[in-house]
Amino acid sequence: MTSSAAIRPYRPEDRESLDDICVRTAHNGQDSRPVYTDPGIFPTTFAAPYVHLEPELAFVLDDGRGRAVGYVLGTADTPRFAEAFRTRWLPLVVDRYPEPLGTPSTPDEAIIQMLHHPERMLVPEVAAYPAHLHIDLLPQWQGLGHGRALTRTFLGALHDRGVPAVHLSMVTANTPARAFYDRLGFHEIDVPGPATVTWLGRSTKAPAMP
Repeated sequence: MTSSAAIRPYRPEDRESLDDICVRTAHNGQDSRPVYTDPGIFPTTFAAPYVHLEPELAFVLDDGRGRAVGYVLGTADTPRFAEAFRTRWLPLVVDRYPEPLGTPSTPDEAIIQMLHHPERMLVPEVAAYPAHLHIDLLPQWQGLGHGRALTRTFLGALHDRGVPAVHLSMVTANTPARAFYDRLGFHEIDVPGPATVTWLGRSTKAPAMP
């Protein structure tokens, strides 16, 4: 690693690195490749649509040599994003990932079903937190303060746009991620549903994070 690592806006040439980061952190924070037949479904669902639809809210951690080794991305307006996901993103990828028939029977099909239902993002209990985000770092870049810096950058961009609050959903079993978000000032939001998913939120103008 290099001390010249820095956060910068996402560029189109980062796309391959973005996909790789997402794949290598998608399974409860771990590498998804041993579990999924086509782990490319993860960036197709949780990363690429954001840089396609709202690239101005995507930031990467550059390793100092031009390679992205972490990112934060999201949307300022979840309802608007869910609509754009269906009308502008899904048609671009539906041929590669057709919707499963019936109940998903494999891990891949479970994620593909999420791809085809962007309305899953519309959760009434988080309406007061209109933005949402995804943040991922390659393992060797975690625990060094880069995640905090990426989050500050994203929150600042939201605040500059007049967005009051942001939310995220995470796999409850990913306890290191929960500890990370707790340190960043996120609090739990009570959302009915399976205990396997936890919803968190915070103001974009909350006190500075440690």
